[in-house]
Amino acid sequence: MRVQDKVIVVTGGASGIGKALCKRFAQEGARGVVVADLNEKGALAVADRIGGLGMKCDVSVEADLLHVVERTEKHYGPIDLLCSNAGIFFGDGEGGMATSLSNDRWQRMWEVNVRAHIYGARAVLPSMIERGEGYLLQTASAAGLLNQIGDAAYSTTKHAAIGFAESLAITHGDQGIKVSVLCPQGVATPMLDGWESSPQAGDGVLQPEEVAESVIRGLEAERFLILPHPQVRTYMERKVSDYDRWLGGMRRLRRKFSE
Repeated sequence: MRVQDKVIVVTGGASGIGKALCKRFAQEGARGVVVADLNEKGALAVADRIGGLGMKCDVSVEADLLHVVERTEKHYGPIDLLCSNAGIFFGDGEGGMATSLSNDRWQRMWEVNVRAHIYGARAVLPSMIERGEGYLLQTASAAGLLNQIGDAAYSTTKHAAIGFAESLAITHGDQGIKVSVLCPQGVATPMLDGWESSPQAGDGVLQPEEVAESVIRGLEAERFLILPHPQVRTYMERKVSDYDRWLGGMRRLRRKFSE
């Protein structure tokens, strides 16, 4: 898929990867870019800069995403690409046990990192299926393919997000729906603050603009997995080839960064 002349919605578009995606889509000639974010002021600022449409959206509220879709369709027409990019990460880790994070924080992770993808897809799929075409880009994380040492809730919800993306591709691929899932490691966004020396940053920290470039290339190739850090594919292969050995290596890595 080439984004030129396409109508695109990006959640979490006010900062970080989402902001870089909005800017890059506009540069590539998208007909309309909608910047949706809980930070309304930030969304409007990005939209104003790129000549798009900005609006407030809490992705954990299904009615908000339905409103974004309805307003986009009235303003630009049918949505060609929905980028479910918004995500949450608390940054203070899991403490001494994988179960240490509070129930409230686990729930918030589920709402934003998983259910928001469901709500977004539910809002756009009927029109896309009727037209026989459409694209869903879901931002997850390499933590969803591997794991994130020190944050079980983040890893678990990102695994779930990838599982949902797989289901979308399996169920709707024959109806003309394309699906990609974006799985970077360390990216220079506020979410990485305090984790710069973590294993997640061990293969280099990319700028959001570099991730946006990977997305453009991935969409053009219509690849399911978009991996801005190419090392992730090697780690995946090692994981599935010998799970126990991989787990042992991850424990050693955890001990190293816990010292």
